[in-house]
Amino acid sequence: MRIGIHCSTSGALVNAAKKAQELGANCLQIFSASPRMWRASMPSEEQTREMKDFRAANDLTPLVIHDSYLINMAAADEGIREKSIAGFRGEVERAIAIGAEYLVIHPGSSKDHTLELGIETLARSLETASKGLKPEVLTLLLENTAGAGNTIGRTFEDLTAIRDLALNQVPYPIGYCLDTCHLYVSGFDVSTEAGLNQTVSDAERILGLENIPVIHTNDSKGAFASKLDRHANIGEGHIGLEGFRRILNHPKLRDKAFVLETPIDQPGDDQRNVDALKSLCRKSRTTTRKSS
Repeated sequence: MRIGIHCSTSGALVNAAKKAQELGANCLQIFSASPRMWRASMPSEEQTREMKDFRAANDLTPLVIHDSYLINMAAADEGIREKSIAGFRGEVERAIAIGAEYLVIHPGSSKDHTLELGIETLARSLETASKGLKPEVLTLLLENTAGAGNTIGRTFEDLTAIRDLALNQVPYPIGYCLDTCHLYVSGFDVSTEAGLNQTVSDAERILGLENIPVIHTNDSKGAFASKLDRHANIGEGHIGLEGFRRILNHPKLRDKAFVLETPIDQPGDDQRNVDALKSLCRKSRTTTRKSS
């Protein structure tokens, strides 16, 4: 199984990969630049080479890049949309240079126009931002959202509508990244066995499980269907340890990359979260062997 965590690139790109390995992860997620600033520069060739070499030597795959929080290519405001298109193009260019397998984006907000128009605007913006780019291994992943306000992507139908409009207009495949906290607070009860099975069934029918390579694995501070996007450490939120044991060991999900985006409220929380996921996987295998 692939268990990963979001790591900081402070000091050098390769530092994130070294931290992931130190924590016992075998995949990772990073920001390729500050997620709260529009301006960003390309990493040096030396940094990208170090990152690629370290990942190859230590079986750290996949590498997931999360886009900037500022980007909203569905925006009705032309100025925000133009900056977002430029910002996203930079994200793709850096992802290509770094050698990332996946680039995760939040679909954005349809504030000041309808959901349908927001989805259409996003698809056109993706096409504009991607013209002339030639990714070799990169896949774009649309992430489901918690559903607050005018955000796009609360439903699986939102995500498929974006993909259907944009897929043939961009030079890379498009898939999905599901976030467990976002699922839970937007109305998918992944904390229970019945709710998880229904969610997986819906995802298989609407999204196609083969199109979901990455699962953001976060407990939820928010209550069910609250639309509150607040991540919690594994076992400390409403999904709970048993919920994550079922998620990690669901037969239709075990081939996914489970990537933590949990908070570090206390020193060592990152290590505890990685260890928690690995322990839940081991418990399931032990139980299976004993019962057989």
